[in-house]
Amino acid sequence: MMAENLRAGLLGIGMMGRHHARVLREVDGVDLVAVADPAGDPHGVAGDLSVLPDVDGLISAGIDMAVVAVPTRFHEGAALTLAAAGVHTFVEKPIAETVEAGRRMTDAFAQAGLVGAVGHIERFNPALQELRRRLAAGELGNVYQVATRRQGPFPARIADVGVGKDLATHDIDLTAWVTQSDYTRVFAQTGFKSGREHEDMIAVTGRLASGAVVSHLVNWLSPMKERITVVTGEKGAFIADTATGDLTFYANGTIPLEWESVSAFRGVSEGDVTRYAFAKREPLRVEHEAFRDAVLGQASDVVTMQQGLRALQVVEATLESARTGEAVTP
Repeated sequence: MMAENLRAGLLGIGMMGRHHARVLREVDGVDLVAVADPAGDPHGVAGDLSVLPDVDGLISAGIDMAVVAVPTRFHEGAALTLAAAGVHTFVEKPIAETVEAGRRMTDAFAQAGLVGAVGHIERFNPALQELRRRLAAGELGNVYQVATRRQGPFPARIADVGVGKDLATHDIDLTAWVTQSDYTRVFAQTGFKSGREHEDMIAVTGRLASGAVVSHLVNWLSPMKERITVVTGEKGAFIADTATGDLTFYANGTIPLEWESVSAFRGVSEGDVTRYAFAKREPLRVEHEAFRDAVLGQASDVVTMQQGLRALQVVEATLESARTGEAVTP
């Protein structure tokens, strides 16, 4: 006999929620049975489902799992209500507005024995998945440096957090994940250029437990969109472009240089450049499949609430560093 599909509910059907609605309807083994948003359905994604007013409405629909895609300040209240009702929950990133709120959420799901996941979607980008696989296989040797650039125009969707919690959380999570090493020290500068209370640019430098040096350049004040991760190591450098899903390897040269003015420098030289071909699936769909598998008790690389909390702790440390002018241990 075929097992019944998991019953999913979606809280928040705005700019991000509409994408979750589409993917929840596409993923095998999951049925989207309820949606809720106090603001109604601006994008017309409910279809034949009634738009419920709140999280209690979702729970009353008899759901097994929920996706929370509401503004960050509402994450904690919704997640704790779902945990108390025994519902496995996926919360969009950042996990919460504060580390304390994130810790309460993490503890609630752990104590209830439920899956609590956070939507750090970059981990599911095909370029970064391929990068992590190749780093783990030793193709770069020792990792010396990770540098990310995440820049672009101001997004109208963001109301309640700055660029650190909205965007830098991506880079911090993906860096720790691809290198499999945690942050030990961060230093940061922030800018406030658009007249809001939250920062709209941040530059972070730091160090990982592995000894690798990291830097993150993040803003939403740039007219060009960049989503670049550069990992440099003893055998060359990988460049992942998560906007296109491309991964390129720049190998260190092995051919002796004969041009005197160039060969005087005893560092590395340019070698072959390889752009890899690999399957490029939609990251949100891969992310939802990981959440589904985790709910079913199968092996899954879902981003846990503990990992989401750690990314928020590191971001909080960068914001503290920017305020105090001191390096901070997160």
